[in-house]
Amino acid sequence: MVFLSRAQTVCLAYILYKKKQNKRTNRRYWVHPLNLKRPREGQFQVTFMMLRSHSDEFKNYYRMSISSFDELLSRVKHRLQKENTILRNSIPPEERLSVTLRYLATGTNFSSLHFDFLMGVSTIAKVIHETCVVLWDELQPTEMTPPTEENWLEIAEGFYTKTQFPNCVGAVDGKHIRLQCPKNSGTQYYNYKHFFSLVLLAVCDSNYCFTVIDVGSFGKESDCNIFKQSPFGKKVYSDKINFPKDRCLPGDEDGVSQPFVLVADEAFALSKRLLRPFPGRSLNNNRRIFNYRLSRARQHIECSFGILSNKWRVFHSTLLVTPDVAVSITKAACVLHNFVRRRDGSNIEDTINCEMDDISDKIGVGNASSNAKDIREYFVKYFNDPKYALSWQNKVIV
Repeated sequence: MVFLSRAQTVCLAYILYKKKQNKRTNRRYWVHPLNLKRPREGQFQVTFMMLRSHSDEFKNYYRMSISSFDELLSRVKHRLQKENTILRNSIPPEERLSVTLRYLATGTNFSSLHFDFLMGVSTIAKVIHETCVVLWDELQPTEMTPPTEENWLEIAEGFYTKTQFPNCVGAVDGKHIRLQCPKNSGTQYYNYKHFFSLVLLAVCDSNYCFTVIDVGSFGKESDCNIFKQSPFGKKVYSDKINFPKDRCLPGDEDGVSQPFVLVADEAFALSKRLLRPFPGRSLNNNRRIFNYRLSRARQHIECSFGILSNKWRVFHSTLLVTPDVAVSITKAACVLHNFVRRRDGSNIEDTINCEMDDISDKIGVGNASSNAKDIREYFVKYFNDPKYALSWQNKVIV
């Protein structure tokens, strides 16, 4: 048995006292007096019913129409409903959804939302994370379901109608989602643009809706590597994707059948199922015209990202959350993007200017197969044939 001296006992007692004191929180209230006013003075209680009487203001506040909000609530309500306890009433689903949509729409930090909705900061954070998870779980099966062969054909028709690029089933690109530096992450999330981020990789259709997304890769990773490692990208590069069977390009029925393809920028690897521009500035006119025609289709993914960010302005600021929460926020915003576009159609967000990137400065990926190069050259020939050329394309490349 070990006996301690009086001095040792005093020291040990002091250490235990300080340890206990450090663990003690500074919480003075079970519920802060300010938050007790929420049932009467919270932003949701004050504005929700009033906004429902003014459809334009409601749409500006929630980024969707009243009918879309009601449908959305009906689909997630059963997952957002919590039980009341003896100590307090639960936050109703309508309010949980309102807090989350307002956060996505503005990017306002949790502290500011605390003063608006009169909820604790930790409660705000928890509500937003939980609701984003529910939004993805409940909407993804219908709003971002994996396309069937028939769906791919419909998408291809849309791209040809709008961009005159045949056999195109989607445009693919990546977007960096700004993120505060995660703890103990080193440089994994530090990207070539010199800020911390995770990557949203997406494929879109001709209506600017996302058909496939991959979220959460480190910011330092290239779009090409992320795409190659994603489940969808592996199917594309191994030619095991359920794209429609090859067919002749429009008007070229006597020619060689061509595959259905995705279009991407210079950062992606050329393959049978993915076409990218020719690199460099010293290109002949035929290749420059091909680049122009491809850019008209590829521009859709850039505009899709622009519409997403302009509607859900949380992406205009740095996400002050952990990477797993940032992934949930991004996935929820993407599936909401599709949900709202299909119900409310175009809006002012769609009028943003989507500039085409200068591909000459992109970092290219080499070693494409001869088959992939032959396919691209066939498209070059097709676009420069007077029968299939756009009347203005030669003027644009001058």
